[in-house]
Amino acid sequence: MNKTQHFKYSNNIIIYPLVMLFVIWMVFWYQVRIDSSIKAFGIRPQKVEGLIGVFTSPFLHGDINHIYNNSVSLFLLSIALFYFYHKIAWRVIGFGIVISGFLTWLIASSGNHIGASGLIYVLVSFMFFKGIFAKHYRLIALSLVVIFLYGSMIWYVFPIKSGMSWEGHLSGLITGLVFALIFRKQVAKPERYKWEEPDYNEDDDPFMKHFDENGNFIEIEPEPEIESESKIDTHKIISNNSQEFKITYTFKKTEPEN
Repeated sequence: MNKTQHFKYSNNIIIYPLVMLFVIWMVFWYQVRIDSSIKAFGIRPQKVEGLIGVFTSPFLHGDINHIYNNSVSLFLLSIALFYFYHKIAWRVIGFGIVISGFLTWLIASSGNHIGASGLIYVLVSFMFFKGIFAKHYRLIALSLVVIFLYGSMIWYVFPIKSGMSWEGHLSGLITGLVFALIFRKQVAKPERYKWEEPDYNEDDDPFMKHFDENGNFIEIEPEPEIESESKIDTHKIISNNSQEFKITYTFKKTEPEN
């Protein structure tokens, strides 16, 4: 498959992340202006009623700083996801929310876990490990950019800050790694040159024929063609309203060399 089919810009690359942010901010507006109690629908670990938070927690945030910080990272990472992995982007996001949320529900001990940071860790982890596994130069470059911008986030998968859901971060990191392994074959393949193909034959390569056995360039003149021309001039007088036109037809015949 041509590499341009893998990495092709479309308006959806921008529209989809904007739609996600719009939904998150509309929920936050509803939470602040109408009903602040919806924050209780986060992930409450190891409680049956807390399982609903697996689906709702990414859309709930504690305050304006919380949602702002998550929005910037989520927007940038989503754009990269939809551009480089457009065929599996929605599966990574959808299953990422569910699986990382469920892992948080399993491993956390207490609290009410809300915010899109778990999904952000899914995207960071997935794009980093997927680029390394794919061995495609563009995806490796993306991995390096991601680790440069978000590498410091690795510390927050440990309980080093009070009030922060390190369990959600760790769950997202694990989920992204698992997705990188599951979707291993559903990415762009490195471009292979003709001489890298298993059936490549150097003797059949027109370019290699320009070099002798010592590697010296030799000029290969094209095979001459013998042309035999037969001219047939045909003259015809056409009369039209007292005007005469003389037309000459010339036929040229080319014969290949025997």
